Amino acid sequence: MKSGPVLELTPVEAEARCEPSGPASIDDYEAQLRASVFKALADPNRLRLLSIVKGSAGGEACVCDLTGPLSLGQPTVSHHLKILVDAGLLHREKRGTWAYYSMVPGAMERTTSLLETL
Repeated sequence: MKSGPVLELTPVEAEARCEPSGPASIDDYEAQLRASVFKALADPNRLRLLSIVKGSAGGEACVCDLTGPLSLGQPTVSHHLKILVDAGLLHREKRGTWAYYSMVPGAMERTTSLLETL
């Protein structure tokens, strides 16, 4: 079996290497969790859904009331709502045949802190 040439660094090259200044502040798992929240917020329709739910009377909205303002079909709206629920931003409550959505208490504050604690 042939092996390729071994590259050795000269003392000057070794000294010039950039070393990390310290440990990463978040690990890979935490980065994935944070990214899922930011991905959920990165869609204009999902931002509009959050705005509508947050501004609704009583702080909740029925899925049947969310399709009209976005001019999207119910399956598409439900898909976006599921992403927001999975990201921990919205809470879903089933009542009969309808689902009602409300903001998870403290979700916006936690989302803000995701950036502040990088």
